Amino acid sequence: MPQVISKKMVAAGAIGNVLEWYDFAVYGYFATSIGRIFFPKEDPIAQLLFAFGVFAIGYLMRPLGGMLIGNIGDRLGRKQALSVSVAAMAIPTFIVGILPGYDLIGLAAPILLTICRMLQGLSVGGEYTTSIVFMVENAPPKKRGIAAAFAGCGAVAGILLGSATGTALAALMPPESLNAWGWRIPFLLGLVIGIVGLLLRRNIEEKNEVAAEQKQPVIETLEHYRPLLARLAGLSIFNAVTFYLIFVYLVSWLQVTDKMRQEVSLEINTISMVIVIPIMIAAGALSDRIGRKPLLIGTVTTAIFLAYPLFRGMYHESQLIVQLCQLGFASLIGIYIGSSPALMVESAPAHIRSTSVAIGYNLTIGVIGGLTPLTATWLVRESHSAVAPAFMIITAAIISFITLLYMKETYKQDL
Repeated sequence: MPQVISKKMVAAGAIGNVLEWYDFAVYGYFATSIGRIFFPKEDPIAQLLFAFGVFAIGYLMRPLGGMLIGNIGDRLGRKQALSVSVAAMAIPTFIVGILPGYDLIGLAAPILLTICRMLQGLSVGGEYTTSIVFMVENAPPKKRGIAAAFAGCGAVAGILLGSATGTALAALMPPESLNAWGWRIPFLLGLVIGIVGLLLRRNIEEKNEVAAEQKQPVIETLEHYRPLLARLAGLSIFNAVTFYLIFVYLVSWLQVTDKMRQEVSLEINTISMVIVIPIMIAAGALSDRIGRKPLLIGTVTTAIFLAYPLFRGMYHESQLIVQLCQLGFASLIGIYIGSSPALMVESAPAHIRSTSVAIGYNLTIGVIGGLTPLTATWLVRESHSAVAPAFMIITAAIISFITLLYMKETYKQDL
């Protein structure tokens, strides 16, 4: 087998992640505006809590979405699952962009917003995991780490695109217009990405054929592979907490706590996202040479000691210091999410791979990751400490460290 990765496979595998994480990122970045539009007029912190609460509801749907789409992937094929997930994301994204606010339709506004987020949560629950399964299975044996990293780059690219779009809009529009209607533009543009995704995935081929006798992968996974699910969930905790604190929650945190202008906080986030992508690719490639575990264990160990000083450094008047501290977090996240996807896929048996990876990963990302912005907002308010979320990162790093000790090295393993 030639040791090269198909560009067509990379594009088809990553495009759905671009759309789904673009949308979730845009929601997080404009949470302050969304809170004002869709919820009753109370104090800004309460509106932000409401907005992140709806954000969390979407994430809580991810385990169910992982089961549904993972089941499709194991029974009908990865291609079919990927097509379903990208189509199910594009329509609710567009609807959010045209949905009237609380002043026009009252309580129906937050209810309809919540339904859209639930549908998106179902979709995103299967997209990322199915795409990394597809990428790893179709990559040459010595390129599985970097292939999985490319799938993850689609997710980061989507968040980067959302951040860049927000930065551009904030620079081009007056704050009043941006908060009133300009925030809707990125959601409307999401439909275009969805159409491109469907076109790319229409003609892709997959090497791994589903077993004809495979009937109920969800039941088999839950009955016979619970220890595997626990390991996959534990591995994903550091990713869940750190990623959504640093790249979603902190955009609003910098505005509320540091009194930073919206365009400045988005600019800082965009620069860090640009740095993350090459770090992910380099980590994936390095994991193909030295293994997945050395990189992952080294990353969480470093995070245990650096999370607090880096977070404290972001509570600073200097934009340069804030940027450097977020780049420190970005480096840790990039290494972790660049090398962990291949380990997840390689750890799961082929016949329930799509289902088990989707359930294990989404149990953590859906529950822990989805609640992270809400928990961090509440924690800062209750503790009166702007740096309290740093201890969430430390706790997550310790859990993932312990999990990694019980996982086998897989980079030389035959799929």
